Amino acid sequence: MGSYRSRFDIIADILRVVKGNDGAKKTQIMYGANLSYKVLTRYLGEVLEACLVRFEKNRRCYVLTAKGREFLQHYRDYARRNRHLERQLKNVREKRKALEELCST
Repeated sequence: MGSYRSRFDIIADILRVVKGNDGAKKTQIMYGANLSYKVLTRYLGEVLEACLVRFEKNRRCYVLTAKGREFLQHYRDYARRNRHLERQLKNVREKRKALEELCST
């Protein structure tokens, strides 16, 4: 079963597409980040408002800002730590389940 992406996951996916292409148009972002047009529009507005990307009129594409690069750096660390904590939490749940089974009749 797949899991839903968090708000930060979606924002990071958008920023990675923009960064990887040295600028990207809406369609490139939509397909690269695997988003519907409706979801793309919502999040693109959010990253523009937060100044993580900017629209370059002469190139007619979105480009990553310094703040967007900083977000990606922090996100990578956050995602790595989050995965580690999720593995630990899964282990704790398995131990709890084993204890519950040992206590049951």
